[in-house]
Amino acid sequence: MQLNLETAAVLEKTRELCQTIVDQPGFQAARGHLDAFLADDRARRQYQLVAVKSQELQAREYQGEPLSPEELTLYEAEREALVNNPIARNFLEAQERLQQVQATITRYVARTLELGRVPNPDDFATCSPGCSCGG
Repeated sequence: MQLNLETAAVLEKTRELCQTIVDQPGFQAARGHLDAFLADDRARRQYQLVAVKSQELQAREYQGEPLSPEELTLYEAEREALVNNPIARNFLEAQERLQQVQATITRYVARTLELGRVPNPDDFATCSPGCSCGG
């Protein structure tokens, strides 16, 4: 038996879910924060600088290289400047909220596929390590 997940009913319900997300009061505000960030060259440069520096420091630390106090102080100052930039801070907060929505939807769909039914809250309360619920 072939399972066709691209049926009109599945696509329609997916579109309804998407519309429900868009209709949430905080969604348009979050999108506005993302758009404001994308339009602000200074905030994007700050974000990119901190992201690249963070990756560099993590890679060096992973390789066992010592990090100097000066490097860490400079990184913390750059990160603090980023967080103190309201456009960047709003972007980071909006990004986190939208990622939480996406993670919740992903957990529910994955659990549905695992269980073969719509999960209820108890299905997320107790789980084994590594399961789709993220617990």
